[in-house]
Parts: sequence; C-alpha cells; structure tokens
Amino acid sequence: MSVNNIDISSLIDRILYEDNHLIIINKLPSEIVQGDKTGDSPLSDSIKKYLIWKYNKPGEAFLGTVHRLDRPVSGALVYAKTSKALTRMNQQIKDGNLTKVYHAIVAKLPPKESDLLEHWLIKNEKQNKSYISNSKTSGAKLAKLKYKVLKSIDNYHLIEIELLTGRHHQIRVQLSEIGCIIKGDLKYGAPRSNKNASISLHARTISFIHPVSKLVISIFAPYPTDDIWEKFE
Repeated sequence: MSVNNIDISSLIDRILYEDNHLIIINKLPSEIVQGDKTGDSPLSDSIKKYLIWKYNKPGEAFLGTVHRLDRPVSGALVYAKTSKALTRMNQQIKDGNLTKVYHAIVAKLPPKESDLLEHWLIKNEKQNKSYISNSKTSGAKLAKLKYKVLKSIDNYHLIEIELLTGRHHQIRVQLSEIGCIIKGDLKYGAPRSNKNASISLHARTISFIHPVSKLVISIFAPYPTDDIWEKFE
C-alpha cells in the first residue's frame, strides 16, 4: 500500500508504539531522522504522511523529534504527535529520565567484560566527528556510558551499552578509544564498511515516563534484517 510515494505497509510494520501523543519507529540504518543538507527525504516526512492518511487530516500533521539517531544507526526512535508531549519529553531528557540502551557488534573484545567509560569529547563541526579531549579543552563535554559483553560468535562480539550522557557520536568514539570499533564504522576506524553503508549499532530499548499518563513505558526494537545481526538473535 502506497500513499504519496510512501510505502505505508512497510512503515506500519516498523511502528513499535503509537498513541495520541507519541509514535515510536524502528528506524532503518539508511534513514535520516529529519531533513538535513543532503536533501534526502527524512523519516519524519514519511511519518507525517502516514498520520495524515491514518487520521484523514485535512492539513499538516504535527510531528516533533524527541531525540536523534545517526543515519547509519538503526533502532527505536521517538517522535511526539503533540507539542505538549514534545515539551514534556524534552524535559525528561534534560532530567535524565529517558533511558537508552544500545547493542553494538565489534570485532575486538573490550579490555573488561563490563565497565564504566568516562571521556571528555570535543566535536569537530566541519568533519561531523568527535574526538577524545580533556576537561580543559574549550567546548569539551563529559561523556559517560556503561557497557557489558553479551555474547561472542564467529569472531564478533555483541556489546550492550547504556548511555548516561547524550554526546555527539558518543558510543562510536568511546568504544573506538578502547579498541572496540563498531563493525562498519569507517569514521571511527573500521577497516571496511558494511554492505548497506550502515554501522552495527542499534538502539535496542528505550524507557521513559509517558508524558500524559505518567506510566513507565519500555520499548524494545528488533534487530535489522541482516546476516550479522541474525547471528545474535
């Protein structure tokens, strides 16, 4: 089923949660969250067209971006369907009440089975890349995450990461710093790209307090349809 050149059936299959206030999508690694300088059609436009179709809206559909995922990253992505929900979700992020857990596939085991990583990061805007820095560098921000090794198969290792801060490319640069480069992540040192230009990083679960009902919501995103991810199912 196609509406305005959007494959509605495919999009519906990837909806992880929807109510009057929020919609959560299992993002594909090729999709951009919202419009950027590439000019490629963003996921947000597709969701707006879906909302107009589903609710027979006469005009534009409101859709607010609660958080972002890098283009080559897949997984759970939250959008707000009302301005009230967007404001309240943004406040939850500021208050640290939105929990994001990622899974990453790496070719080298980390030095410890589990650990807390803390680094100071500095973002290079021109390169769209972050670097390890120190606290005295102007613009440097503290990045913190917890990780643990979940499984090892065929020379690859599945790592679970809980973000404690939300810095630019945080997981990618911090794992690279300890020698655990994410599969396919050329920008941070991988020897080769994945066939579909993705990196093997997936937003596995996201948990938060619903902006209206105040219930605790925890959403789980299935892995992408890909040979390497299927090994870890």
